[in-house]
Amino acid sequence: MDDILAVSAIQHYAYCPRQFALIHIEQIWADNRFTAEGQLLHQRVDGGEPEQRGNIRYERAVLLNSQRLGLTGKMDLLEVDNNQVPVQLHPVEYKRGKSKIQDWDRFQLCAQAICLEEMRGVCVEDGAIWYWETRHRESVVFTPVLREKTEEVISEARKLLQEGKTPPPTNDRKRCKACSLVDICQPEIFRLDHSGHYIQELFTE
Repeated sequence: MDDILAVSAIQHYAYCPRQFALIHIEQIWADNRFTAEGQLLHQRVDGGEPEQRGNIRYERAVLLNSQRLGLTGKMDLLEVDNNQVPVQLHPVEYKRGKSKIQDWDRFQLCAQAICLEEMRGVCVEDGAIWYWETRHRESVVFTPVLREKTEEVISEARKLLQEGKTPPPTNDRKRCKACSLVDICQPEIFRLDHSGHYIQELFTE
């Protein structure tokens, strides 16, 4: 597959296709307090050495790939449970914020599970997301519905990557406030500018 997609890009696309395009097509990035804290959190997690606690082995900064879906990336933590037959794998993703109703973070975690299944020839049934802000660990079961939605997001993200066009901002203004790219994206200015829509109407007529 020609266009390799980063596993982390799945969350970007699910959150806002425009954010995804700015980062992965236009190669634009900017930090704010939230991204800086997130990077620090991942540095602490990734920097740890593999360890064994009882029957559970903890592997950190595990490399991932899927030839079928054209994915590559790195997961924060893999818990290997040797107490079960066959051995059970549980991906764990660390996030700076708090649990969300939307599935943005769960899509990313599910993609990690799909990569693990292809790489190691096993079935990965569940994983977890650890939220730093609330100190809460959320269990995630990789249901058929979640897997299907995850692959749909991957397909849509890849299509946008191939088209190479940056879409308009999301209609959900709350997401813009938390985005580190808001000053570059300038969503409110874009929303006020109707010239593109006017030109499109001219050609349509």
